[in-house]
Amino acid sequence: MLRVDGVSKYYGELKAVDKLSFEVHEGEIFGLLGLNGAGKTTTFRMILNLFSPDEGTVFYNDEIIGYDHSDEIGFLSEERSLLVKLTVYEQLTYYGSLKGMNKRAIDKAIEYWLQRFNITDYKHKKIKELSKGNQQKIQFLSAIIHNPKLIILDEPFNGLDPINVELFKEVILECKSKGMIIIFSSHRMEHVEMFCEKLVILVKGKSILYGYIKDIKKSFNQQNIFIKGDVDISELKKIDGVIDVLEHTDQVEVKIESKDYAKNVFKYASKCDGITLFDVKLPSLNEIFVDKVGRTYEE
Repeated sequence: MLRVDGVSKYYGELKAVDKLSFEVHEGEIFGLLGLNGAGKTTTFRMILNLFSPDEGTVFYNDEIIGYDHSDEIGFLSEERSLLVKLTVYEQLTYYGSLKGMNKRAIDKAIEYWLQRFNITDYKHKKIKELSKGNQQKIQFLSAIIHNPKLIILDEPFNGLDPINVELFKEVILECKSKGMIIIFSSHRMEHVEMFCEKLVILVKGKSILYGYIKDIKKSFNQQNIFIKGDVDISELKKIDGVIDVLEHTDQVEVKIESKDYAKNVFKYASKCDGITLFDVKLPSLNEIFVDKVGRTYEE
């Protein structure tokens, strides 16, 4: 288990992280979210033991995290950190050796992962000769080649097309099934919803929301109703409890203050012709993120 216990970090007078606490258990994918400058990178560096917290402690399996744990951790950074003049084989060999792997284990892992990611033909090509998507694959493989127990993935889908996003997703879920602790960060909320059970949202270094996504969604009052049929947008907007009405290609989305107002919308829709869909849904994580972060910045 990873436990971040009341950690704070200062850069001069700037408090980059402010008494942050959270836990991630084996086999969990945890979302660490926030706008640029929210304190995510500083938090990653404290977990990686690159920085020591000025307050609080980071624990890994009930021990203070330190150099002795580095071989059990993998990190994919948002910024590319590849050695572009090396070949793919040299790059992966270098990272494997840094994590204490012997040459036989490294060669076996390289063969497996290059085949798995459909890039065996690039084994002896230099990193700088690869496309952005294939460089991202090598960056990812550098983070997992040693079969870590704790993985930090910062914007892992950068530069990937939809097919390779699915490939990454498959591998990440396999890592989860093996009991790995995974910390996932992305500005794309649909990616976070795709993976994470639990998350924390940071604003200016402080946690403003922490918990299981399903519980966070249930506690958020606003809900959305999707309707297909012959409805009048102007009439929907007049209904008590309706915040907004959005027109999509083949349906209308009605945003309501809470589920208590769904009956008002249903009463109107039941009088309309050709209704083939009336579906009340919880808000998306993106809506919650925008609402919570935006409200905090306004305070």
